[in-house]
Amino acid sequence: MSEFNNRIAAQRTILNLVNGGCSFPEELFGLSRKAIDRWILTNHIDSESRLVSLINEFSAKLFFLANKSQEQVSEEYKTVSTEIEYLYKSIEVEIG
Repeated sequence: MSEFNNRIAAQRTILNLVNGGCSFPEELFGLSRKAIDRWILTNHIDSESRLVSLINEFSAKLFFLANKSQEQVSEEYKTVSTEIEYLYKSIEVEIG
């Protein structure tokens, strides 16, 4: 199983990636809609940028995993976990 099956670890991993790879005055503090919006606004980031889009998609996939965490691991859950891995790699490439 991937490290991204644990949503808390996945959130910590993506925050470390974004905050370590970007030189914005304010770090991204979480993956909630409000935390992302604050990060965009404070750092004057284009809300339509590819990086923001990838972070929003990553956040949505983690939300899915959070809602499914008490259920048996389904094929859909496994698929979303794989998609999260792909998004991580895409964010890594986007940051450079």
